[in-house]
Amino acid sequence: MQAQGGARMVDVSDKPVQRRIARAAGRITLAASTVELIRNSRMEKGDVLTVARIAGIQAAKQTCHIVPLCHPLVLDSISVDVKLEQDGVSATSEVRCCGRTGVEMEALIAVSAALLTVYDMCKAVDEGMVIGDIRLIEKMKQDV
Repeated sequence: MQAQGGARMVDVSDKPVQRRIARAAGRITLAASTVELIRNSRMEKGDVLTVARIAGIQAAKQTCHIVPLCHPLVLDSISVDVKLEQDGVSATSEVRCCGRTGVEMEALIAVSAALLTVYDMCKAVDEGMVIGDIRLIEKMKQDV
């Protein structure tokens, strides 16, 4: 039975529990002066890369509250890597769980939140930032 308006959460109750892994990536382009401020720990709001990493982890745990039709999942592992590059910051994530549905959205949300955090922390000094290329790199499932 479908909910009014056609929106519904997918029924996964008949699917087997499997180990689920998803990896995602994205980047934000920054001005050279902003990269230098981050590199030299001179951003007013603090350590941009550490805060972005924590924001990504925190956001992955809240995915079902952000994306309405996502299942709430018990996540076994979340890693977010945020790297300063010559022209910006790259973010990658890996999320793992054992469950009946994948963790792609959690991996994508982790990267998105990490990059949005970089944007927030740098917006006072860089009006030309561009977030982009957010994508799923890989998803896997294995029998447990």
